[in-house]
Amino acid sequence: MDFRHLGRSGLTVSRIAYGNWLTRSSSESEETEHACVRAALDAGITTFDTADVYAGGRAEESLGRALKGERREGLEILTKVFAPVGPGRNDMGLSRKHVRESIDHSLRRLGMDHVDVYQAHRFDLSTPLEETMEALADVVHSGKAHYIGVSEWTADQIRSGHALARELKVPLVSNQPQYSALWRVPEAEVIPACEELGVGQIVWSPLAQGVLTGKYLPGGAWPEGSRATDSNDGSAELASWLNDDVLSRVQRLRPIAADGGLTVAQLSLAWVLQNPNVSAAVLGASRPEQITDNVKAAGVELDDEVMARIDAVLGPVAHRDPAATVAMSPRSAGWRLA
Repeated sequence: MDFRHLGRSGLTVSRIAYGNWLTRSSSESEETEHACVRAALDAGITTFDTADVYAGGRAEESLGRALKGERREGLEILTKVFAPVGPGRNDMGLSRKHVRESIDHSLRRLGMDHVDVYQAHRFDLSTPLEETMEALADVVHSGKAHYIGVSEWTADQIRSGHALARELKVPLVSNQPQYSALWRVPEAEVIPACEELGVGQIVWSPLAQGVLTGKYLPGGAWPEGSRATDSNDGSAELASWLNDDVLSRVQRLRPIAADGGLTVAQLSLAWVLQNPNVSAAVLGASRPEQITDNVKAAGVELDDEVMARIDAVLGPVAHRDPAATVAMSPRSAGWRLA
């Protein structure tokens, strides 16, 4: 496993992080979850990403149990706050009330006294940014988190939040955007702003919800048990990718991957990790062997020719519009988790 500093902070994270978003929101058993966590640890992964809203809080609980007995100082634990976690008007968002209550609930579920990075899951349009940043600063100053981060904030929002964080003397060190060879939205504005500010990316969906594994074939039925066939496991996230043009292009990655002795998934992960502002890529898994196989992408260096070949294949269908990073109210029915 390779490691990298998270932005310009002193915190190092594993280049592949383990995340329990969609896979742990489905009917997967806790036994499988623990086997995946064990595979991640055996592969050298030390960075684990979750959120209060995943599986209604059960994801944090399961992760905490799976990591029980591990040396806490050897792990980097990240969780998030923003999404509705209850029926009340204040059970959501980034108000002082919700942030301060949510960190306590997350720590209880994880069975830990602190997390390493506490992340604002989205930008809250309904709460003053000053209130949010002061509440996150309180979390750090109380010792319940070492650093703060954000997820899917625009470049302007990151700049504003970072300026306030500096005033409050708390380290805003990370952003968690969707990023893959098919979703290049952060490249135009978010990544340049973060490079300037010293904020690192911990990216989600580096395999485009599994499309960049090559398992979905054009014109064919979806593999049994795959995310595309599970209405409870985020299949709606795949809709924009499951067309013959995209899937045919992904199949054209096979000879490129084979030339480097890689699978399509490993090639796709290595592509993401070539970006110097990407500190880590978050991977989920429904089987331990997926972790074991995919971590082999860490440390792979793709030369300029290979990067150009990938871009020639996927570039015409990649999403790049910065406007796709949008702020949403925590009360919005359609906001996406990451």
